Amino acid sequence: MQIDNRLLDDFARVTSGALGMMARLKDEVAVLVRQQMDNILGRMELVSREEFEAVKEMAAKARAEQEKLTERLAQLESRLGATGKEGGKEHAKRSHRGESAP
Repeated sequence: MQIDNRLLDDFARVTSGALGMMARLKDEVAVLVRQQMDNILGRMELVSREEFEAVKEMAAKARAEQEKLTERLAQLESRLGATGKEGGKEHAKRSHRGESAP
């Protein structure tokens, strides 16, 4: 009986040491993986979330402005077409030369 207890105690100590070593190894591997990922991501020239959001907002504003200008251009073209093709062409020529309408 005494021998069985000693064997079990030895087995428990060996197992405990192995588990402790595995835990330390896991932590070390996690640190190394984290360092490698930081290194790789650092070389990729990625933008931050704040920079991305700022550019996204600028693009949305530019898109809205472009849509307004497209609508305004369509309105001006329709008004120009309503005055007659020849009158519109003459107006465009005068505007291009910097002259005012008679």
